[in-house]
Amino acid sequence: MPALPSTANSTRIDHHKVVIVGAGAAGIATAASLFKRDPTLDIALIDPAEVHYYQPGWTMVGAGIFSAASTARSMISATPKGVRFIKARVDSFDPAAQSVAVEDGRIISYEQLVVCPGLTLDWQAIEGLTETLGRNGVTSNYRYDLAPYTWQLVQNLKQGRALFTQPPMPIKCAGAPQKALYLSCDHWLRRERLGAIKASFYNSGPVLFGVADYVPALMAYIDKYAVDLNYSHRLVAVDGPGKRATFIHSLADGSTQTRVEPFDMLHVVPPQVAPEFIRSSPLADGAGWLDVDPFTLRHLQFANVHGLGDVINTSNAKTAAAARKQAPVVANNVLVALGRSPTLAHYDGYGSCPLTVERGKIVLAEFKYGGTLAPSFPQWLLNGRQPTRLAWLLKAQLLPALYWHGMLKGREWLARPQPAGAEKQS
Repeated sequence: MPALPSTANSTRIDHHKVVIVGAGAAGIATAASLFKRDPTLDIALIDPAEVHYYQPGWTMVGAGIFSAASTARSMISATPKGVRFIKARVDSFDPAAQSVAVEDGRIISYEQLVVCPGLTLDWQAIEGLTETLGRNGVTSNYRYDLAPYTWQLVQNLKQGRALFTQPPMPIKCAGAPQKALYLSCDHWLRRERLGAIKASFYNSGPVLFGVADYVPALMAYIDKYAVDLNYSHRLVAVDGPGKRATFIHSLADGSTQTRVEPFDMLHVVPPQVAPEFIRSSPLADGAGWLDVDPFTLRHLQFANVHGLGDVINTSNAKTAAAARKQAPVVANNVLVALGRSPTLAHYDGYGSCPLTVERGKIVLAEFKYGGTLAPSFPQWLLNGRQPTRLAWLLKAQLLPALYWHGMLKGREWLARPQPAGAEKQS
């Protein structure tokens, strides 16, 4: 172990063999997988939050299917037994000294560091948005406290314009903006209101979904709900009291136009960036994301630093399903770095997005690096390119239990890591 920093200034220094920054899905799953593999490990988990959320459930909350409370548990109850939870905000990293500084002045030193603090929802990037969120018909399923407001708006809207937005990539769960659209339209269709309500989708990107195999099924629902589909439109401002949304439309010739659209309901997905303490750290790449090898998930410069979850600069989808596959890889590779396991593991870029196209049916998108399809089930049982009832049952009933009682407990069902040397596809 390297020498610890000097204590001449009376700074309190704690040491743990493995330090994990971030106690979201990725951090807790990694801690649990590590502890399952080696219960003697000294593991510390650092996060300022008191509550752990099952964020994939918030789209269902926004459709009146889940209660908000069912997606929340105390951080202490979610933390694996035997892992020390440090409730603190990280200020900075010093990889040369193998230490992390937290907000109260403590220094936490480590032999192996795992970095997975998620990303930051940049609400302030859209002018006027923060002042009107949760009021004036402006909502977002990307916040725990706002998802119930989405359902309230959907239920109460009888006529008018409902706008749904998607910001530039990368974002967590790239299908979530569409899920809000589809589930809202499904409710209005069942209540025979869809003719009086005009739904519009403003996507800042050029395609409906990044993996082309799933687009035909999704387009069928765009047509079914008569959605006004707009590409290359980025939301830049919201006037809540005036019920107006301002978009920048990027044209094929490189020029732009400003469009102001009235609304009665506006579901916003904000731009998303790496946390500031990552962007300003020696661990970041040029774009501010954690700089890791896409297969081993080890940092490209610091061999005893590993990353996973939404903060890393890999090209996989930023979903809980990706973190579920990444956590065992990182746990394995941390043990290799500690000399406690012989073989490196590789992550293949797996991500999954259950696209909830109506109440009771889901298009289960599963893919890995390069957009290669990666179905977990045989096609005769579940064809992910078509909306199915079975995928709905998986999302609504099985996945929450798999999350709380499997992933966060170190049970690697359908997530065993592949050894290095297995075929890579990028």
